[in-house]
Amino acid sequence: MKNILLVFIGGGLGSVLRYLLGKFLNNTENGIPYGTFAANILGSLLIGIILGLALKNNTLSQNHTLLLATGFCGGFTTFSTFAYENHVFLKAGDFTSFAMYTIASFVVGFLAVFGGMFLAKSF
Repeated sequence: MKNILLVFIGGGLGSVLRYLLGKFLNNTENGIPYGTFAANILGSLLIGIILGLALKNNTLSQNHTLLLATGFCGGFTTFSTFAYENHVFLKAGDFTSFAMYTIASFVVGFLAVFGGMFLAKSF
């Protein structure tokens, strides 16, 4: 039960922060979802740091990992929103935005995870 509560609390906090990023960064004029992109990239960086620290000399406990990686990053990152926004691009025939957003999200997201893991080794 404690593990579920940790994931629940972390997920709630991550979801609220994701909502705020979307509210302030998503561009309603041109439809570019900068907030979603930022959440996915920051979440990738954070999970890289968190899991990197967890692996490095067992710096983080299982409880910390559940709260931060599974809960917070799980609630903060937005793959389902990302998929829907790409659906909107495709439905509108905006193949350029679809391609750029998808490629940038994957490439920068992967680089952020690797960067987070690298940073965690430096701590």
